[in-house]
Amino acid sequence: MSAAIRNIAVIDIGKTHAKLIVVDGETGEEIASRKIANRVLSGPPYPHYDIETLWNFMIEGLAAFHAQPGYQAISITTHGASAVLLNATGELALPVLDYEHSYPDDIQRAYAALRPPFAETFSPALSMGLNVGAQLHYQKMAFADAFGSVTDILTYPQYWAYRLTGVKANESTSLGCHTDLWQPGKATFSSLPETLGIADLFPPVRSAFDALGPVLPEIAGRIGIAGDMPVYCGLHDSNASLLPHLMVRKGPFSVVSTGTWVICFGVGAPLEKLDPARDTLVNVDAFGKPVPSARFMGGREFEMLTAGLTPLTQSELNAARQSVLAGNILYLPNAVEGSGPFPGRKGRWLHEPRSDAERYVAASFYAAMMTATCLDLVGHAETTIVEGPFGGNVHFTQALAGITGGHVLVTDGNSPSGTALGAALLATRHAPRQSYHPSQPLEGISEYYRTWRELTQRPV
Repeated sequence: MSAAIRNIAVIDIGKTHAKLIVVDGETGEEIASRKIANRVLSGPPYPHYDIETLWNFMIEGLAAFHAQPGYQAISITTHGASAVLLNATGELALPVLDYEHSYPDDIQRAYAALRPPFAETFSPALSMGLNVGAQLHYQKMAFADAFGSVTDILTYPQYWAYRLTGVKANESTSLGCHTDLWQPGKATFSSLPETLGIADLFPPVRSAFDALGPVLPEIAGRIGIAGDMPVYCGLHDSNASLLPHLMVRKGPFSVVSTGTWVICFGVGAPLEKLDPARDTLVNVDAFGKPVPSARFMGGREFEMLTAGLTPLTQSELNAARQSVLAGNILYLPNAVEGSGPFPGRKGRWLHEPRSDAERYVAASFYAAMMTATCLDLVGHAETTIVEGPFGGNVHFTQALAGITGGHVLVTDGNSPSGTALGAALLATRHAPRQSYHPSQPLEGISEYYRTWRELTQRPV
């Protein structure tokens, strides 16, 4: 770690919330944080992120944290499936599109006919705007005049780096995140930019570890920081979660990164096993290497299945386990349609929960079974690391351990969040030792899971 950099201010924009976190680069601890909702504006011209509210949140937070606890560098991590279109003056040529917006059928059909094959991009055909290539095609077709003014296309973390430094860049963890724009095995663009006629609009691809430059003088003045404050290029949030483990472990191992999305990484797993029809893909890690992955919208689904529940004690939840298992109170995919390993299925309860405790436990088991399925699809290893919000859910982690039969290690509660730590490591390049605890396998989950698997394998 550079002697001059002890604390790092991390801009962390997730799909649901945006956070500003100060990470102690020596210990990896989060020593200050604040967050706001990541609001989507309905339009016009389409649903889009409230960019200026996010920007003001960042500037105000950076100013507040400069005084206490202080920081010596800025790094960035954001959700994937987003690109930013700039015009000649460096302003937005079009609003930053919400990837959950669906396009007209004719535009979807036209894009399906021209997107590259899975063998080239290892990027599956996804719904809505989850393929960034589909977003760019939609914007070009539906808003031709505005798109004609585009001079630069930036991946999302690098847009915020540009706002801070004035330096335009792209980066491979975001380009390699099911965009259709990248060839992970070759570390270069796919054929799609040429097909869309936009190949000359992408600024250079930089390493996530690059310091793009100091904060612009006018921005540094607003924040109250020195003019030589470095801003690091940044990376995709799930790959930020993966980075701390890559720096201290050798494969094969699996990492389950949980949040709005549950992303299962198979470090050291073969690419050939992937099934594009089941939302498997290849991510690109911070070092530019391909990592087989599978995912589903687990955090969003869990919120939907547990919405409106009354506060529950751990004893109530523990008591509900046996009734859930014995009564086959289970949920079949999908609560969120259009992604995950069971496409085309509409979620339903086999047997409805009879209490809030049963609903919470059954939703936890559902998330664990979906995660186990994703791990199977990428060829999970003997050791699986769970980090993020689901790591604090013992019903999830113990069910996962019981289903997989492997070693499930959970990052301890006092460990930093994977996204913030991973982004901080871009500046320090020094991974603090993380602490884990093993999750005990839940007895009786195997038969429950077998029933669920049989039901999910039946024709829709």
